[in-house]
Amino acid sequence: MNHYFCAIDAGTGSIRAVIFDTHGHQCSVAQYEWTHIAEIGVEGSMGFDFSQGWLLAKRCIQEAIAKAGISAKEIVAVSASSMREGIVVYDKDKKELWGVANVDSRASCEVAYLKHQSPTMELEFYKNSGQTFALSCAPRLLWLKNNRPSLYEKATYFTMISDWILFKLSGELASEPSNAGTAGAFNLKNRDWEKSQFERCGLKDMFVPVLESGDVLGKISAQASQETGLSLDTLVVMGGGDVQIGSAGLGASKLGDAVVLGGSFWQQVVNIPSDRTLCEEMLLRVNPHVVRGMSQAEGITFFTGLVMRWFRDTLGGGRSYEELEKMAASIPVGSHGILPIFSDSMNYGEWIHASPSFIGLGLDSSKYNIGSLFRSLEENACIVSAINLDNIKAFSGVSPTSLTFASGASNGAVWSQILADVTGLEVNVPVVKEATALGVAMACGIGAGVYSSFDEAGQNSVKIEKTYTPDSANFQAYQEVKEKWRKVYAKQMELVRDGTLEPMWKAPGV
Repeated sequence: MNHYFCAIDAGTGSIRAVIFDTHGHQCSVAQYEWTHIAEIGVEGSMGFDFSQGWLLAKRCIQEAIAKAGISAKEIVAVSASSMREGIVVYDKDKKELWGVANVDSRASCEVAYLKHQSPTMELEFYKNSGQTFALSCAPRLLWLKNNRPSLYEKATYFTMISDWILFKLSGELASEPSNAGTAGAFNLKNRDWEKSQFERCGLKDMFVPVLESGDVLGKISAQASQETGLSLDTLVVMGGGDVQIGSAGLGASKLGDAVVLGGSFWQQVVNIPSDRTLCEEMLLRVNPHVVRGMSQAEGITFFTGLVMRWFRDTLGGGRSYEELEKMAASIPVGSHGILPIFSDSMNYGEWIHASPSFIGLGLDSSKYNIGSLFRSLEENACIVSAINLDNIKAFSGVSPTSLTFASGASNGAVWSQILADVTGLEVNVPVVKEATALGVAMACGIGAGVYSSFDEAGQNSVKIEKTYTPDSANFQAYQEVKEKWRKVYAKQMELVRDGTLEPMWKAPGV
């Protein structure tokens, strides 16, 4: 009998099930888009519809098995990843009560209250957890307590969304560090809950046990077997947060490994020791990695992929990304001085972005055109990534010697070369660029005993498609562009702070 793994990936915009063989080869995928519901009268709300979500999850599993042309009995293990920060709350009987997606921002008043109650509390929490109130679950649960007291009274447990999927499959509640850590109230060094943080926020203990990624939670329950077709003998294995398990899926499992994930948002992550002391500036986010004993310093570049989609659909004149890249290839370094103002470098403690704009345009159509605008956006994404990586190096003392570049943006050869030139680092683009599901399959393999670690799994599964070497002259030129952009962005932020312009985005409570 052949053996296979089922990886479930619950992203912000869709859920999918992917079947892999034990060598990391993808056999089939089934995917459905889903939506998150804004509650009427609740500004910034984005609820998680667990009833509809489970229907789609079941459909994905069933269709992926059918497309692979295999028997469900051949699937030895199943695991899951999800958007980070999304949570599900349960009652004492483990029935779902309430859930929110990662982009939910309803808790602005609660964030402001917590900051006012104790001006030092957020920094104290950050030094243990690597998280601020901007994305953590404590303000959201405090919102539930304040605004839905009857639900809060029943609330007994909470988990992350990937944990919820595994609960639906096994009937067991648990969480794992890489995703649970993004909820706050978590200790990076101990890789376990920091329960006192909830108590200080006025919240009750709703914590579930913590297992590590790759640990076996249980087996498929009788009910889940009936609903999905999965075998009762299939192992249910702890998975992880999408970025962390995705970086493991790219082979980033050693200290100093660095990854740039170029999706709707860009993440720059570097593996660091879990006992690293966190800086008081709170510039960066620090999360537990799926690799035991290791954390990841993370910079986030906001809306990068979404800005590119907007540009393609509005100013791109019907051209594809490939056509736009071809136009950008003929534009010189610096895009004739065009400076896009969209995402700032990360400032986790005071997360706010300037009003979107292009600065430095001229009227010479041979220079200022669709190609130069598009290239300027590609350069800008890489410049912000480089600043975040510089900040990670300054804080952690860890200096990456190369980058793995993955997700949709890494399909662009021009963009990949710009990233190498801006950072001065060798950029490796893997064959499998959408690596989250592959990382989940690796967790399945660890749970099933096929691999002993994510490192071994990566050595067996990850292949590099192309390597981009930085051009030293271009690197020097981009240092000047980077400094000019920082000065211009600071001026643009002044217009937001004095109320002249609206920010592109700001964190709750800012």
